[in-house]
Order: sequence, then C-alpha cells, then structure tokens
Amino acid sequence: MKSITREDKLSYYEDHHEIFDSKAIDTRAVHVGQPSDAIHGSINVPIHMTSIYSQEDCGVPTFDHMYGRDGNPTRDALEKCIASLENGKFGLVANSCMSVSMLAIHLLKHGDGMICIDDICAATGTYLKKIVKPNYGIEIDYVNFRDTKNIEDCMKENTKMVWMESPSNPLLEIYDIKAVAEICKENNIILVVDNTLMSPYFQNPLQLGATIVIQSVTKYLGGHSDLVMGALVTNDEDLYQSMRETCSIMGQTVSPMDCYLVLRSLKTFPLRMKKINKNGTKVAAFLEENTQVDKVYYPMLKSHEGYELHKSQATGGAGLVCFELKDADCEEAKIFLKSLKIFELCKSLGGVQSCASCPSVMSHKKMPKEEREKIGIKDGLIRLAIGVEDIDDIIEDLEQALKKIQ
Repeated sequence: MKSITREDKLSYYEDHHEIFDSKAIDTRAVHVGQPSDAIHGSINVPIHMTSIYSQEDCGVPTFDHMYGRDGNPTRDALEKCIASLENGKFGLVANSCMSVSMLAIHLLKHGDGMICIDDICAATGTYLKKIVKPNYGIEIDYVNFRDTKNIEDCMKENTKMVWMESPSNPLLEIYDIKAVAEICKENNIILVVDNTLMSPYFQNPLQLGATIVIQSVTKYLGGHSDLVMGALVTNDEDLYQSMRETCSIMGQTVSPMDCYLVLRSLKTFPLRMKKINKNGTKVAAFLEENTQVDKVYYPMLKSHEGYELHKSQATGGAGLVCFELKDADCEEAKIFLKSLKIFELCKSLGGVQSCASCPSVMSHKKMPKEEREKIGIKDGLIRLAIGVEDIDDIIEDLEQALKKIQ
C-alpha cells in the first residue's frame, strides 16, 4: 500500500476545509474541519486519545503535532469548525469560557486599561474584580454602553481593550456592536464580544467589527449540558498566535473526548437553535400577556427597547427569556421556581432541557443587593433558559407555576 506523506495529509485537510467554508451554516456545522479520515475513511473525526506524537525526524512531526498540550487532531477539527461558524479565520478552544476570557485578557499587560459594560455577566465580572484588577494591575472602568459616547469619554491613553456582550446577561440589554467596533478601530483598541447568548447561528460580531469573539461552548454549541468548554475566534493572526501560545503554556487544554462531543453536537446545532428560538419567542409572548408578570426581557419582542437595534445585528432571540414577577420578593420567586415541573432549577442555559433560575439568589447572590438593584436585578426577576421540549408543555408548566403564587 502506498504510504501517505505528511504533505498529502495537510493538503487533504486544507482542501476539504476550503470546499465547505463558503456554504450555509447548516452545512458548515456538519462538514468544516471534518472530512472522512484520510487513512480508514471513517466519516466521523476520530477521538485521538494521545499525549505524544511520533516524529519523522528530530523536531519534524509526522503530521502536525508533537505534544498533546500543544494540539490534537480532534481539537483541530473543532477549532476549524467553530471558526467557520463565527465567519472567522482562527479558532481556539480551552477548558472553559473563563479560560478563553483569561486568554484574551492576558493580551494586556500591567498598567493597561480596559472598559467593560456595567452589566457584565456575573462570572466574568467576578474574575475582573477579584483577580484581574488587584493581581494583574489592569485598570478597569465599567460604563453603560447604551450611549457610545460614554465609552469615548472613558478612554485614556492606556485603554487597550473594550469588553462587551449583546445581549447582556440576565437583563438582555442590547448594545450597538458595530458602533462600538468603529470607536475601537479608530483608537487601535481590541474589542472583545461575548456572543454566548446569541451563538454564531443568530449573530456574528466579527462581521460587525469585533476583534475577538468568545463563546461558552458549554451552552448552545455543546447543547447537552454534559461538558464545560470555551472558544474564541479572531481574524487577527498575531493575536491568535499569542493567545494560542498562552493557552499551551498555561495548560488550558481541552480533552479530545470533549472536542468529539462538541463536534457531534454541532451537527444538530442549527436544528436545535431553530427550535429553541421558536420556543423562546412564544414563551416571551405568553409571559407578556400574563397579568402576574410585570415586565418581560426578550430582544425579539417589539416592546423591548433594543428591538430595532437587535434586529439590525442579529437574526433571532435564542432561548433566554427573563421576566419580573409582579410585586414579588425572593420567597415568591422561590415558590414559582419550585412549582415548575419541566424546567430544571439551575443557573445554566443553552441545553436541550429548559432551565429556570432566580439571579438574585443564584448567579448574582454574591453581589450586594444595592449593586444588583442598581443594574436592574430585582428579587422577583426570573431567568428562563428555553429548551427544545414541546411548546405547549412548556407554557402549560409556566402557567401552573404562576398560579401557585396568586
């Protein structure tokens, strides 16, 4: 049998990547980075459970890797696929979303400054306040991004990065990614956008001008609540190489098995997002009509303050729906949550199962009440992460639970 050279393998995988890179997201999710195996013809990417790789010569890898911490073929396939879904060139996965956030922030050095949205997600906010600012000596300013002038007014000579989410979590505030990107470009500043709540199916921040986009793969991309992972994508090769080197040095490696599980999940990713978006829209409409609900937060509702802006930069609302129970405190919120039957009581999102939580006593429990209320997180705020169950069953479950607090 004719031996397959390293050059043959590299050419085979690169050619396959180019073939599918311009197709619709539904096709890319199935094919990019995932050709049939060049040796055995298996149509699924093999799980390369290895820590080391043989070399053709001293310092010359047989294919593309020398050590497991630096790279893995299964991981390569996933990174290529996620980069394609985000319409970017370079993808990188790490062992959690906090890890990829760290990789982006490690682009800064002591004395640099960054500007963040004031309602940044709880986990990232805790990392910035408790570790980044005091230990790394990075100046952090939190501002409201509704008016982009606030960002310009906050800029200093040492400002090197702007960090934003749109929608934000959990109040689903909408911010103008393109406008912020233009400000950052004019000032040679890195713009990082957390795109977890929309996923690449509904929003592509890189196309709106972002420098780096990050995802909690744990959520919609993984989609089955069975792994923890983060991903980042950029079109800037220098930044990518710097973050990849940091990832290797710090050992934030992802296991080949987890990479395989995400590749498997991505094949149904578009199907899941279509159903979740449809369910989310109907749940938001139901809650808006319910007399026990004071306010509903969902960007595809016409009543949402950011509706028009969101429509201009995203194609759907996905599955996070938040609402305020009318005249409710924490105890009434707990009664509602404990009365749910289909919804799991947990603080994550993006899985096939519907989940529910109360931010004031769960995700934002450590935040002082004054700070929570300042950014709009009231005791009666409920966060729903809608799954793929039958919509009639979901609404019936919400309806019966709401009746328990009458």
